[in-house]
Amino acid sequence: MNAFTIRTMRPDEISLAMEWAAAEGWNPGLADAACFACVDPEGFFIAELDGAPAATVSCVNYGARFAFLGFYIVRADLRGQGYGLRIWNAAISHAGPRVIGLDGVTAQQDNYRKSGFALAYANVRYGGTVAAPAAPQAGVIALSDVPFAAVEADDAIVFPAPRPAFLRSWIGAAGHAGCAIVRDGRLAGWGVIRPCRKGFKVGPLVADDRAIAETVLSALLARVGGGEIFLDVPGINGEAIALAQDFGLAPVFETARMYTGAIPPLRLERVFGVTSFELG
Repeated sequence: MNAFTIRTMRPDEISLAMEWAAAEGWNPGLADAACFACVDPEGFFIAELDGAPAATVSCVNYGARFAFLGFYIVRADLRGQGYGLRIWNAAISHAGPRVIGLDGVTAQQDNYRKSGFALAYANVRYGGTVAAPAAPQAGVIALSDVPFAAVEADDAIVFPAPRPAFLRSWIGAAGHAGCAIVRDGRLAGWGVIRPCRKGFKVGPLVADDRAIAETVLSALLARVGGGEIFLDVPGINGEAIALAQDFGLAPVFETARMYTGAIPPLRLERVFGVTSFELG
């Protein structure tokens, strides 16, 4: 029959994208599906061939100016047959005139360039097994105790678009733990750790400097009792790389952060952990 169709995923189908992402080794978080769906429920697409899932992609719109693309996966036995391009085009169309960002497989950069994406920098995933800190971290409070407006304002410095619905969901999701440091009445550092298919991921991790980032990271590790940890860091932030290495983490893989146009200036020197390769 070879009947090929593309449609918007139902909320319950986002879990399929998670399963395929897990099979590709992307190690999604256990509560990611619900958090991702709250941003733009119309931004998740599934392609079907003869009624069976053939490909997935997401392109979630953050407001009127920015979108982020992820979950671009074609079923292994259908790759190289043009199905991926068709669902890719559907996702790009959903973004409309917005600037689109993505964290792509580095080997596919040339293909992304053909769609108008340009390399901004690399993101590197670090991973390893870390022991829980023996002593409590002084001055650290629960992220939920920080006024949400302060978190939202600080996130706006390091992310290209407002994302309040996502942040609320991410901070409050089951199993997620958040820590923060407030100094002189302002938010100086904060982060979230979440359980994944394998171990835990830290992200975001945002701080004024490496010392604050280290304190927040230690507090997050204490919250989960240590274990296998993954931290995604901007490759252009040398202090973030050094922090990951000092915790005994080693590079796992690398992505290419790319955009189709100009984004607001970001304080990437404050980003010690990327929130998500799927949603930015």
